Amino acid sequence: MKKMLAMALVLMLTLTAAACAETFKMGFDAEYPPYTYMGDDGEYTGFDIEMCKKVCEKLGWELELVPINWDTKLMTLDMGEIDCIWSGLTIDVIDPEAYCLSTPYSDNSQMILTRADSGITTLSDLAGKKVAVQLGTSADLLLQGDQKALADTFDGGEAVKLPNYNDCFAQLEAGAVDAIAIDIGVAANKIAVYGDEYVMLDESIASEKYGICFRAEDTEMCKQVEDAYMELVQDGTYQALAEEFGLDVSALCLLETEGE
Repeated sequence: MKKMLAMALVLMLTLTAAACAETFKMGFDAEYPPYTYMGDDGEYTGFDIEMCKKVCEKLGWELELVPINWDTKLMTLDMGEIDCIWSGLTIDVIDPEAYCLSTPYSDNSQMILTRADSGITTLSDLAGKKVAVQLGTSADLLLQGDQKALADTFDGGEAVKLPNYNDCFAQLEAGAVDAIAIDIGVAANKIAVYGDEYVMLDESIASEKYGICFRAEDTEMCKQVEDAYMELVQDGTYQALAEEFGLDVSALCLLETEGE
């Protein structure tokens, strides 16, 4: 009888703990390697997803992965469908008064990716060329704002806007576009996969930083995530995962902070 009571108590405590566990909804771009994407096994993975998993483990949270439309990411967050946007997000273009933004965890530059045989070696060579960009990305916003003068030189006077980078790459591979305006980490991943078939120009469009975006009122949640994230920086997980997913370790700005 005592053994049965003990087993019942353990089961009750387990169920109670499960019921009390907070569910953390991570909003991410499902086609954004090496940060967030579907692996060959059909499961979502990538540097940001694996870091989020580790953060949730430390905080005792249940993780729910929520693929989102990147062009409407802020609306999705505002509506409460996700708790954060965490997917190679350039926080430089997000209003810090309207949202709670984490400490940046990676430097990011907006680059031009093209085929090695395209003859394009400088930004000026893009004049009259078709340049693709993912709708709603930092590069898309730049080419409508600070870099509009550059976009004006493109074929059609603007970039070709596509729903995701897989479509951009497919168009580039098929020769339907001449180049892609893209984050440096994603461009580097493509070059790593295809070897010398693709190249990045030496000139960047802009230099920015990646971070995590929360609703303005979720400052405590942001702090909890940041604290757990820094534990992963200190124990080496941050750098190890970056290396595992082929990121440039020199771009890991939290390592710089840690070393100061």
